[in-house]
Amino acid sequence: MRPYHVLWACLLSIGLTSHVSAQDELSAQENSDNAVSTNSDSDDKSSQENSSALENEAASKHPRIEALRELKNITKNDLKVNANAAQPDAVKDPLQPLNREIYAFNDMIDRNVARPIAVQYKAKVPGDVRSSYSLFRKNLSEPWNAVNQLAQGRFSRAAKSLGRFTINTVSSLGLADPATRLGLATEEESLGTTLGYYGIPSGPYVMLPILGPSTLRHSVDYVAEGYANPLTYPMDNNHQTGLIWGNRALGGINTRSKLLDVESVLQGDRYSAIRDIYLQRLAFQIAEKKGRGQEAVAFVDDDEDDSNHPTDTNADK
Repeated sequence: MRPYHVLWACLLSIGLTSHVSAQDELSAQENSDNAVSTNSDSDDKSSQENSSALENEAASKHPRIEALRELKNITKNDLKVNANAAQPDAVKDPLQPLNREIYAFNDMIDRNVARPIAVQYKAKVPGDVRSSYSLFRKNLSEPWNAVNQLAQGRFSRAAKSLGRFTINTVSSLGLADPATRLGLATEEESLGTTLGYYGIPSGPYVMLPILGPSTLRHSVDYVAEGYANPLTYPMDNNHQTGLIWGNRALGGINTRSKLLDVESVLQGDRYSAIRDIYLQRLAFQIAEKKGRGQEAVAFVDDDEDDSNHPTDTNADK
C-alpha cells in the first residue's frame, strides 16, 4: 500500500520540523551570546555556561528532539520483546519518548478534526444506518479472517467465516447479519495475530501517526489488509481510487463515533491506559484462539523477572 508511505513521512516530519525550529532558535541565541562575548573577553567562561544553559533550555522546549535522541539507546533485544501489559514500561515500551510525541500529535488531530466530525456523524446519521455500515465493513473482512484461520490450521473456524460471508452477502449485501442468528459468530483475525499464534514476538509497543496503537508485529496489518480488502480489486483504477479511500476515511469516522460513549473511562495518563488496554486485548485474542481463554492472560505477573526474561512470551504460549 504505497499511500501508507505518507504516514511514515508524518512520523519523520514530527521530529524534523521541531529540529529545524530548535536549530534556528539555538543559532539566534548563540549569535546573541557571541556579540556579547566580543565586548568583554573576561566573560568567556560565563558566556559558555550561558550557551550550555540555553541549549538545555531549547532542548526542554522541544522534547521531540530529546525523543529522537533516545532512539540511539534502543538495542536489538528491545525489539525482540513480546510486549504485554504486565511488563514494566522499559520492556514493553522502550520507544515511549517518541511514542508519546506521536500520541500528542494524534491527540491534537483527534481533538481538532476526528472527534468533532465523529460527533456530527453520530448526531446526524441515524443509528440504523451506522449499524448497517459497520456490518458491511465487518462482512468485507470475513474472507481475510478465513485466510488467517486457514494459516492457523483452524479449518472449521475458517469454514464458518466463509459461511458468514456467503450468507450475509447473498441475503443483504453485508448490511445485516443473519449469520449470527444462525450460530455463525464473527472472529477478528489479522496477519499480526496469526504471527503471534505461532509464537513470533510482537516487538515493542508503537504509536503510529494517524493509525494509533500497534506493535512492530501488527504494523504489517495495515499493508496486508489493504490488499486483502475485496473492494480493492474491482475498484482498482484511477477513477475509483477515491471511493476506496473515501470508504477508509468513513470507516475511521464510524469507528471513532463508537468510542464517544466510552472515552470518559480513560482517566489519568491516557497514553498508558490506551497502551495497556491495547496490549491486553491482543494477548487475550491470541490466548483465546489457542483455547486458553481469558484466565490465561494475567494483567499483572508478580513473578516476572524482566531483567532475565527480556523476551517474555507468556501472552502467546
